[in-house]
Amino acid sequence: MAAKGKPPEVVQLTTAQLEQLLAEVRLLLPPASYGLLESLLRTLVWIMGLLEQKQTTIARLRRIIFGEKTEKARKIFPDAFQAMGETAKPKAKRPGHGRKGAKDYRGARRVKVPHPTLHPGDLCPKCLSAKLYLFKKPAQIVRIVAQPLFQATIFELERLRCALCGALFTAPPPPEAGQSKHDPSVGIMLALTRYGMGQPMYRTDKWQNHLGVPLPASTQWKLIAAASPVPELVYEKLMDHAANGRLIHSDDTTMRVHSLRQAISPDDSRQGIFTTGIISRVGPHQIALFFTGRKHAGENLDQILQRRAAGLDTPIHMCDALSRNFSKEFQTVLCNCLCHARRGFVDLVQDFPEECRKIIESLAEVYRIDALAKEQQLPDIERLSLHQTQSKPVMEELHLWMEQQFEQKKIEPNSGLGQAIRYMLKHWVPLTRFLSVPGAPLDNNAVERALKMAILHRKNSLAFMTLRGARIGDLFMSIIHTCELNGINPFDYLMALQQHANSVRKAIQDWLPWNYPNIRQTLDTS
Repeated sequence: MAAKGKPPEVVQLTTAQLEQLLAEVRLLLPPASYGLLESLLRTLVWIMGLLEQKQTTIARLRRIIFGEKTEKARKIFPDAFQAMGETAKPKAKRPGHGRKGAKDYRGARRVKVPHPTLHPGDLCPKCLSAKLYLFKKPAQIVRIVAQPLFQATIFELERLRCALCGALFTAPPPPEAGQSKHDPSVGIMLALTRYGMGQPMYRTDKWQNHLGVPLPASTQWKLIAAASPVPELVYEKLMDHAANGRLIHSDDTTMRVHSLRQAISPDDSRQGIFTTGIISRVGPHQIALFFTGRKHAGENLDQILQRRAAGLDTPIHMCDALSRNFSKEFQTVLCNCLCHARRGFVDLVQDFPEECRKIIESLAEVYRIDALAKEQQLPDIERLSLHQTQSKPVMEELHLWMEQQFEQKKIEPNSGLGQAIRYMLKHWVPLTRFLSVPGAPLDNNAVERALKMAILHRKNSLAFMTLRGARIGDLFMSIIHTCELNGINPFDYLMALQQHANSVRKAIQDWLPWNYPNIRQTLDTS
């Protein structure tokens, strides 16, 4: 609905004025209302700052605030694809879509159902000539039922009392009653729902009340914290392994930590709070790490690289072109993200359709070649050779075309398109590292996907209360996503850590996520 009436008076707020205003209203409002007001004011100041400094376009601002469903060329240039008609082949669905079969329910309880009247070795009732044998593949029926996420059982222990002396005799509790009110699985499941799925504690509290099994938010936090010591040991060990990675992705996103925000003063040199995501590829394994605090991605990367073993090759580091993302203390083979460069042209398609289409289609060809290398599972050296043979001419022609736009004065250097092209030319070497370094990636999408976990937490739960809470969130998100990257069930893995805590403390290396299948097989056979 369009706004009506006289436009409001524009108020300019400095950072110091904003902090003073927030300090004045903090004690006047309930915490939830204050948090909402603070977020609104900071968002407004941030938007006004971007517009004032001319660091964004209206199209990009709209995409940042409201989101963009897709940046695919098919959606950006619909007329071109319609003109192609039947020559545009529809993209095949990725595996995993469609109806789920019984094999997809890996966590299902399996019940063997014997035939009520027939047995192996019986005479066939149809032909009466041969005997029956057990068919290897049973018929399968999937049955799904609903239940509360957390269930409670009340054990009513019979008590007998002496009619003369009054002595009480209570029945001993059964083994399934356990040693404490909450089973260890409760803390693990709470950590998964909060940090793996972004479910805030107050929603779980409300849901459990509806189902008659109360689980207050304060109790949830105590259970999560109690479940964290052993996973924290694994988290530290993952840092040691991540430091030795051949390829490391890093990026960060803003985060809220109440204890840090309340300690901010106008004189602080850095007032931002961030969650850094790092994805490290070590041999065939991938490790995800998260760090929340005042440090930028580059500073957190330096802390990881301090653990790197001596004598290893210089690591490949993929990030965007912000200087705060670079390592300041260690040498790396720096790569920049092609998707970041491409996004600058996606925002300008309406104003410069032909020029943007030229660049986007050139990059699409490079991605098509890289997808071919992945499909054929080419080693790094062969992938590099493929890109040098097929992608290098495309990128060289694109580089020449972009330079000509300025030399022939076809584009104003300070226009939106001019700035986007200058960005690519300025960072051309790290943007095209995949043409010279084996294993260099095209983009930073791996860590951007990982950061969605932190963003989901920020969106749903709004904030961490303390740095300790942020640390616990970081370690659980790190372990959960590392399990996902290596095809491990995070609930089973975290439960195994709790059940075998003493063994984990003695040999953490043996209990890293990718070693868990072997450990589980050993436990099952012992």
